[in-house]
Amino acid sequence: MSEYKFIRWFEELGREDVPLVGGKGANLGELTNAGIPVPPGFCVTAEAYKYFVNNVKVSKEDIKKVMGEKAEKGVLAEVLANAPDEARPLQDWIMDIVERTNVDDSRELMDNTAVIRELILAMPMPKEIADEVLDAYHKLCKRFNKDPEKGEFVYVAVRSSATAEDLPEASFAGQQETYLDVIGDEDLLENVRKCWASLWTARATFYRAKQGFDHRKVYLSAVVQKMVNSKTSGVMFTANPVTNNRNEIMINAAWGLGEAVVSGAVTPDEYIVEKGTWKIKEKYIAKKEVMYVRNPETGKGTVLVKVADYLGPEYVEKQVLTEEQIIEVAKMGAKIEEHYQYPQDIEWAYDADDGKLYIVQSRPITTLKEAPAEGEELEETEEMEVILKGLGASPGVGAGKVVIVLDVKDIDKVKEGDVLVTTMTNPDMVPAMKRASAIVTDEGGRTCHAAIVGRELGIPTVVGTKEATKKLKDGMLVTVDGTRGVVYKGIVKSLVKKEKEEKAEGGKVVVAGAPLITATEVKVNVSMPEVAERAAATGADGVGLLRAEHMILGIGAHPVKFIKEGKEEELVEKLAEGIRKVVEAFYPRRVWYRTLDAPTNEFRELPGGEDEPVERNPMLGWRGIRRGLDQPELLRAEFKAIKKLVDEGYDNIGVMLPLVSHPEQIRKAKEIARSVGLEPHKDVEWGVMIETPASALIIEDLIKEGIDFVSFGTNDLTQYTLAIDRDNERVFKLYDEKHPAVLKLIENVIKVCKKYGVETSICGQAGSDPKMVRLLVRMGIDSVSANPDAVELIRKTVYREEQRIKLEAARKALE
Repeated sequence: MSEYKFIRWFEELGREDVPLVGGKGANLGELTNAGIPVPPGFCVTAEAYKYFVNNVKVSKEDIKKVMGEKAEKGVLAEVLANAPDEARPLQDWIMDIVERTNVDDSRELMDNTAVIRELILAMPMPKEIADEVLDAYHKLCKRFNKDPEKGEFVYVAVRSSATAEDLPEASFAGQQETYLDVIGDEDLLENVRKCWASLWTARATFYRAKQGFDHRKVYLSAVVQKMVNSKTSGVMFTANPVTNNRNEIMINAAWGLGEAVVSGAVTPDEYIVEKGTWKIKEKYIAKKEVMYVRNPETGKGTVLVKVADYLGPEYVEKQVLTEEQIIEVAKMGAKIEEHYQYPQDIEWAYDADDGKLYIVQSRPITTLKEAPAEGEELEETEEMEVILKGLGASPGVGAGKVVIVLDVKDIDKVKEGDVLVTTMTNPDMVPAMKRASAIVTDEGGRTCHAAIVGRELGIPTVVGTKEATKKLKDGMLVTVDGTRGVVYKGIVKSLVKKEKEEKAEGGKVVVAGAPLITATEVKVNVSMPEVAERAAATGADGVGLLRAEHMILGIGAHPVKFIKEGKEEELVEKLAEGIRKVVEAFYPRRVWYRTLDAPTNEFRELPGGEDEPVERNPMLGWRGIRRGLDQPELLRAEFKAIKKLVDEGYDNIGVMLPLVSHPEQIRKAKEIARSVGLEPHKDVEWGVMIETPASALIIEDLIKEGIDFVSFGTNDLTQYTLAIDRDNERVFKLYDEKHPAVLKLIENVIKVCKKYGVETSICGQAGSDPKMVRLLVRMGIDSVSANPDAVELIRKTVYREEQRIKLEAARKALE
């Protein structure tokens, strides 16, 4: 048992001590006791923070004295007006402020959390806590032959560790603060209090609120750890976080302190190492312009310096780690992963003083997909017999009984948990798709209907197998891996997910960390109102594409049939009901509704669809705005539904016209909108899809007709530019949204739109591709809209690319 009440040394801690010292502290104790080279230290426990906020009594007068004029306005003034006169615990004041804060109001959240932090920093640390902290610090100093009585102290890092931090299901990583190169008694006590205060940053408070954590039950431990005098440092992932390949280790490395890598101030070297063989598969040697070092003027804290000035010009493009060090770091990561039995996100450093490798932090990778990555070698066992391969279109694993559907009339055969097997899905099959545990098709590529809906519903999907309906038989038991694009014989227990609660919730998407703030908005695509809550839970900045097709096709009959039978109002109400679910879930975030874009073959199967023409290639036929203008009664019904919502007070709706190729189409659509009392640009934002080379080439003419925004539909733009059927698996290998011709069309549209102040976005499948998104950010696109499962990855991609652009600009300015 520790001699302290508020202190625990690393040697006294293990992974079970998260409630006492948070994830970071518990992991450092666990690693220390597992023989991993961790710089020694101790934790100021969560009990100390709890004691502080519950035992430091604060009166109204205390607060007025500390806060001055700030006490006379905003939420603090309201809290003071309603508080009792007697002094009460600091925790009560904190909770009063938090409970009156709307976390979705960024300004209010920032202001109110700043008040909380100021109150914490203004309160003295109780003597009983301070005495223990300093006693432990002095003992740590003596371990390194420093004598505190003579004013000799060791440098330490003071890191925040929240009591629910770094759990596999909810990481608080990056939510609170870390302070480096801290030295001396006063400096240490001040930074421990800063850590306590950082429990109430805006991002940490927002994250806890959105994840459902009770603010009263989350505390904070401060980790005090001997500072590594880092010559080189960085981050390592023991599974590739980009491809989800668990056989690869990714190492990022830079000069100086790891703060540069973690904060994104420097583009680090990147090394990919194969586990077991320890082969260095890839190396990217970056230009490392800056590095963090101990402040040479004050001897405390850190400063950013130029690598060329501090180490020499040759170090800017020099490889940070030697081949031997890369392998040493990778093997250390594998050892830590083996200990935890789960892939880890690890911070490491080589100490300039002794040349040794140290581990300063390890936590689970919370964003790793459960399914193995595409391209990873199959673990061949007797119970994993591959019977079919195709394109992995929607990640995850699903298993069940095969039900083959060759005609939409047979969709009722598909029961909950069955594996739907068909030639190719269409919108009429969505009810069956929702019930399926997995989807397998003969035809299609990664942008086909089955792929898009599968990703949106979170259902594992394999497309383009060519022979699924022939090789698979009704009633056969199979396991479908939607990441690799593989179908296995039987139920492979090792692959099947057992989280029934998550499945019952509809595969709820959660944000793995506090949302990064990006200048480029990151939106989400929505096909069905039923997934609105799931899509909103991604933290997306709005909906860049709300498809009309499933709402209209889901009414049970051809929409024109409704109108001819005098049921227009019923059609309008059903449309309004579907759109309302989405605009309500996202309010006040914007939702761009795309008017109907269903090819004739999708309408033909509906009751009343017998008059639909038979077209050789429906994708090039009667669809989009062409159909809307030929059947104005249908477009009018859509606009009536939107007008109904505008009248209800929803002011976050935009109308997006699909497959526009001429300014006259915009003009005629506006006339139909005005005929039902819907005023473009006033009641709703008005925009067009850029899906054809024609619309891209005459963008200036379209703008002059009057539009507020454009959105690239890269699925169609690519197939029309390259003359490739995007749903044909035989030529899918040639389908490339990053083809120079497609990129030139996009770049020109963005340039012209910038000139005229028209907003640009993307909602095609390319908006979920990090490589494409990086290009678009550099082109200056205003927003990107991704599939729900890709929002978090795309936000990180956008954030990182924006930081790179800033860094490049800063470096250029320094030249």
